[in-house]
Amino acid sequence: MAAANITLTTGHPYYPIEKEIVGYLANKWTTVELLTMFSAGCVGIFGVTYAAVKRLRPNASTGDLTTIMWFVLCGCIHSFFEGYFAYNFRHMGGLNDLFGQLWKEYALSDSRYLTQDAFVLCMETVTAVFWGPGSFLTAYLISIDHPLRYSAQLIVSLGQFYGDVLYYATSLFDHYILNMSYSRPEQFYYWGYFVLMNAFWIVIPGYLMYQSVMATWSAFAAVNDAAKLMEKVGNNGSIKKRN
Repeated sequence: MAAANITLTTGHPYYPIEKEIVGYLANKWTTVELLTMFSAGCVGIFGVTYAAVKRLRPNASTGDLTTIMWFVLCGCIHSFFEGYFAYNFRHMGGLNDLFGQLWKEYALSDSRYLTQDAFVLCMETVTAVFWGPGSFLTAYLISIDHPLRYSAQLIVSLGQFYGDVLYYATSLFDHYILNMSYSRPEQFYYWGYFVLMNAFWIVIPGYLMYQSVMATWSAFAAVNDAAKLMEKVGNNGSIKKRN
């Protein structure tokens, strides 16, 4: 009801309420309908990816399978959903297709997505251009167990983690230092959309970075041990020849 009242007086339900949103059109679908469609899309992506990996690499470990599914989902979200925003950022408020309504629903927790904010545009563009294709590439490298899989996983995960940290930091800076809030006052939008939905790109990339570093460490440790062993064998051989 609060959102409806604000819409009547300002033309839109977003905060800060004095912000102008060019060409704003209210969503046709409800929150439940939009979240259901988004969830169904994610489940569909997981299902197709699971079936493809099981067919192409039936002996893939559970860890590898889960990581592949994660990166394919990231690739789809980064390339298509976030790419959609980067392409249409000038008139997001008036878009009423599925992606447009999903973005307007999410913008209830961060109105910068509807006000042509420079940081959000640059961050989402970099994500769509680099981390979208990078996610698909990483998923492929893991699926064939390529030697570069951990390097790609580390690079993409670091990019995701860094972008998300900056995203949180800029919003919190404006909130606490400039006293400017981009989220509606209802706690659901802030904690459910802004905090929880973005936390996945903090926690999971953080773990994958740790996994990549440990795998690289182990590989170099094994190479160093082998080199020392070869050097020791070579030195022993030289001593025997002299004797």
